[in-house]
Order: sequence, then C-alpha cells, then structure tokens
Amino acid sequence: MPAASYTFALTTQQAEVLRAVLERDGFEFSEKPYTLFAAKKGKLNVSVYEKGPKVLVQGKETEDFVKFTLEPEVLGEARLGYEEVHQPDMFEPHFGIDESGKGDYFGPLVIAGVYTDATSTRALMDAGIMDSKRISSAKRIRTLAKQIRETPGIIESVVAIGPERYNELHTSFGNVNRLLAWGHARAIARLHEQRPDCPRALSDQFAQPTVLQRALKQQKIDIQLDQRTKAESDVAVAAASILARERFVDWMDKTSAACGVTLPLGASDAVIEAGKQLVERHGPAALDRAAKKHFRTTGRILED
Repeated sequence: MPAASYTFALTTQQAEVLRAVLERDGFEFSEKPYTLFAAKKGKLNVSVYEKGPKVLVQGKETEDFVKFTLEPEVLGEARLGYEEVHQPDMFEPHFGIDESGKGDYFGPLVIAGVYTDATSTRALMDAGIMDSKRISSAKRIRTLAKQIRETPGIIESVVAIGPERYNELHTSFGNVNRLLAWGHARAIARLHEQRPDCPRALSDQFAQPTVLQRALKQQKIDIQLDQRTKAESDVAVAAASILARERFVDWMDKTSAACGVTLPLGASDAVIEAGKQLVERHGPAALDRAAKKHFRTTGRILED
C-alpha cells in the first residue's frame, strides 16, 4: 500500500532547498498556521512546519514525490521504506506514551499508551499514523484511532483524569509534572499487566526526568524508561497521542453539548469568555467540573 503521508525533520538549509524545488516544479504556495511555507500541486500537499523544521507530505502522490524528489534532491539519502535501518528501536517491542489536554483550561488530562512491535509498527505507518498535534480535524483523529484499535497486535491503555479529579490531584501533588508522571505511570502499569515481557517504554522528555522514574517505582514497574524530546516521531508514541486526543475531543464535545456552552481549546480570550458564560448559566461551581482551576484563567473568569 503506497504511503499517503510522510514526515521528516529538516535542517533550515534543507527547508530552503525544498522551497526552491517546489517553486521550480510549479507548486502553488499558500499561508498555513505554524508553517514556514505550504504548497500544493494537484492532490499533493507539502507543508514545512516552523517547529523542527519538519516537512509533512500528504496525498496520493506522496510516495513518488518522496522517492524521486524529496530524498534525492533535498535529503540526499533514501529514507522511505528503510525506516527499519534508520530507526531500528521503533520496530522493537515497546510502549509509547503521550498525553492530551495538558495545556487546555477546559477538559480532562488524558494519558494514553500503546504497545507495538515490528509488524504493528509497519501497519500503523502504512495507515498514516502521525502525531495528533498536527491533525486539526476531530473526524480524522477518530478515524485514525479506530484504525489503531483494529490493528492486530496493538495493546492500548487510556487514563482519563476528569476536571474534578484533576483538581483534587493537583492539590495533592502540588504541581502538574508530578500529576502527569502519575498518569504516565498508571498507563504504563496497565500495559505492563498485559505485556509483562515488554522491555521498554518511551515518552516525551519530562522537565525533571526523575519525576516519572519515581512514579514508576511507586507502581512497582521494572522497565527501561526512555524519555526524549520529539518522542512523537516514534509510531507508538504517535498512536498514543491520537488515542489520547480522541478521548479529549469526545469529552469536550459531550460536555459542550450538555452545558450549552461551546468550550474552546487552549487558554485564550475565547476561553475566558466561554468560562464567564458557563459561570453565568451554572454558577462558579461549574468550573470544578469543567476546568483545570489552577490556571490563571480562573481568576480572569471570576474577577467580576
């Protein structure tokens, strides 16, 4: 099955080379949030994101573009189809862990974990699994989440901490990092119960790596723990990010419908306005059930 999506980290110089190649080949450029540039030709889309920078190629002609243009003219090496050579750890049995909702005032904190091996990793790659932070469509998130759960060999675990429980735990732990580590450790423990032979777990780098290590010891889990920046480049972590995001957006949709107020993402002015509407309709106690109250946003919502 030809790849319909491909991503790879670029240097700043490679990004400029790619821009010139796209201009030469008649791509139509457009503005797109968080990108250095984005271009389209026919059904092929090429976006270079500021963070990294990183290129994302999507569309039916992805594989030909990567093999005959991106790799030889920009990257200078063959990558597509040789992931087992360049990223062997990704194809070995391991747990990938990621979260959703940490930076959002409204909604739960969701931590998900996914077990993969060589066969399931290749299947997820062929299905176009990527980090959920680069997927803006809730429909696409749900489609990919369904594909993940239906992939043979996959084991998944989702720990959803609703706002009320989140606020209690934040008071108990004293900061977000300890709370997040507790959730990561619980997700790993649930996976470990099903695959005690799995030797390794991978997550994003914590500000203090020892926080997660201590949380795992408290769960009595003896496993190699790897933490690194941009861990979502690993397919298991990317799959976990999608499952976590699915649970988060489902909660947001259901709660918005139930309370009669559309709860926005993030912690922007729109969030403050929605919070004021929520308090006006249901009283200040509604924030206990819908929001992470330690955010400064709470003070701005209640200041009047």
